[in-house]
Amino acid sequence: MQSPAVVTARTLLRQCGYGAKYVFITSLFINVLVLTSPLYMQQVFDRVVQTQHYATLVYLTLISVFALAVMGALDALRGIGLSRLGRWIDDSLRSEVMYTALHHARTEGRLNSQVIGDLATLRGFAGGQQIVPFFDAVWMPMFLLLMFVLHPWLGVIGLFSAVLLFGLAVWNDIGMRHRLAGLSAAQAKLSAFSSTALRSADVIHGMGMFDAVMKRYKTDAVEIAEKSQAANDFGAKLGGLSKFVRITVQVAVLCVGALLVINSEMTSGAMIAASIILGRALAPVEQSMASWRSFIAARESYRRINDLITKAEARSVATARLPEPKGVVSIENLSFKFGGTDRPVLKNVNLTVPAGSVLALVGPSASGKSTLCKMIVGSWLPGGGSVRLDGAQIQHIDRNQVSEWIGYLPQSIELFNGSVHDNIARFKEAGDDAVVAAANLAGCHELILRLPDGYASELGESAGNLSGGQKQRIALARAVFGNPKLVVLDEPNSNLDSEGEAALVAAVVALKKQGATVILVSHRLSILSPVDFIAVMRDGTIEMAGEREEVLRELSSRAARSGNDQTMPVPARASGAAPAHQ
Repeated sequence: MQSPAVVTARTLLRQCGYGAKYVFITSLFINVLVLTSPLYMQQVFDRVVQTQHYATLVYLTLISVFALAVMGALDALRGIGLSRLGRWIDDSLRSEVMYTALHHARTEGRLNSQVIGDLATLRGFAGGQQIVPFFDAVWMPMFLLLMFVLHPWLGVIGLFSAVLLFGLAVWNDIGMRHRLAGLSAAQAKLSAFSSTALRSADVIHGMGMFDAVMKRYKTDAVEIAEKSQAANDFGAKLGGLSKFVRITVQVAVLCVGALLVINSEMTSGAMIAASIILGRALAPVEQSMASWRSFIAARESYRRINDLITKAEARSVATARLPEPKGVVSIENLSFKFGGTDRPVLKNVNLTVPAGSVLALVGPSASGKSTLCKMIVGSWLPGGGSVRLDGAQIQHIDRNQVSEWIGYLPQSIELFNGSVHDNIARFKEAGDDAVVAAANLAGCHELILRLPDGYASELGESAGNLSGGQKQRIALARAVFGNPKLVVLDEPNSNLDSEGEAALVAAVVALKKQGATVILVSHRLSILSPVDFIAVMRDGTIEMAGEREEVLRELSSRAARSGNDQTMPVPARASGAAPAHQ
């Protein structure tokens, strides 16, 4: 999986320079034109009222209306520019964010879906009106300078109020960060829990888990609501305080201005203009405090996106197109552990599977079989060692070629929204013949024809309209589509009846005849007839490996000595790992 020209969020923001300059410049002209109203008021009070020149009033009004119309047009253009900027961020990062989420699952062994929501948060803030006060606040010094021009005392009042509001903004930032700490992670956790609960509604009702699940859901939801409420209450209190400060200083300006007018140190029009200018200077600071929660959320989203993309870029590997392989699988000193844990899932695994042979991986639950399967097909990257296909490391093979050479049936079946044809064809442009051939090989052609629309049948959300066995057989057809050279089947018969199991065995036999290498995981002896080699796993290591009959005899002998009677006996102690074939 190679990222398409990986772009970090930090790099992207640097590339936003043109759009940011556009918004910055339009904000400059908008804030200059905002002065239309106070200047109009000043001229009306100081010139028109005193001279009673109606023509002057008409001209001043027309000029003001024109200036306000230009300001409105610029404000609309700024909004359009922000919307375009938000979309550009989304378009530029969408592929990288999806790649990051998939790469994180590949390297850490778990899916990080929060980063998808982070992109929506970043786009919504950068492309919405909540960011506007932060651009307008930049021009506060211009308004304060005008206050000093009108009178130094008014400038001092304006400067003091600006410093006071800035202090409130810093207090708001510290308080919000403290109260919102861990909120996004808790929301992601609750979202994952609720999604799982909705997908498992039949289990919840069938096992009487409704009350317990609702209790857990309510507990987590209440915790989130309390954190959110605390942040909202804090923001509301500071918002009220900032509004009090802004209105109070405007009153103070009028009070001082009135004294100055009485002492003939300024005009009444200038007094009114000063009050309006100060209100405009302080408004963006107050508005930015109201938007501070969104700013913090966007900042955290930006940080997570940038960190994850940077990490994915650091661990990305170059790939190359190679000749078609024969199918020799070599596993050398393979190890793996989940991100954030110290306990290894796989430890020093060594195994070789010759081309065109069938290997069965057996062993108790949690012995590492599924993890090894994911390593073999390249779904997860090893923490140490390597998995090679005809000598080439899996992660170094071009992913388009991997799609042609490797088939994979995971233990947990997920079919995508789309038709049966699309799912079997892996959403490639494929003819009907190739799809039907894969279905015939998997033994599910007749099953598909019995669906309402045959191969055109829509599977719906997570293929909920199919039984477990039907999903497994269609997923098997997807795995064998295109005659791959390596097919990995993880518990391929877990949901199959006798008919489905017979079709599975026939499919493995057919793949073997075609020269494909097949690796399957199973706890049932019934599907081992086409198997050439067996590898026994325990505690993340290969405990024993060899030809089928030899391993089965040893397993039966050990089971008899220990008094166990198991469908798939497993040795009770290590006997030394050995390659299936040297």
